[in-house]
Amino acid sequence: MKLPKDKAMLLSVVNTALRDRYSSLDELALCENADKGQITEALADIGYAYDAAQNRFV
Repeated sequence: MKLPKDKAMLLSVVNTALRDRYSSLDELALCENADKGQITEALADIGYAYDAAQNRFV
């Protein structure tokens, strides 16, 4: 999966993938060959943090 550079779109794509396909952010990053740190930092810039209990960025 190619992740969007726009942070709002990134939020939507990542949360949808977490809801529909992956049981954790670690699994998403591994399966999609994505950098978990870059995702987390980009979404933190717009006020979101990963909540493992909900398996989504909130």
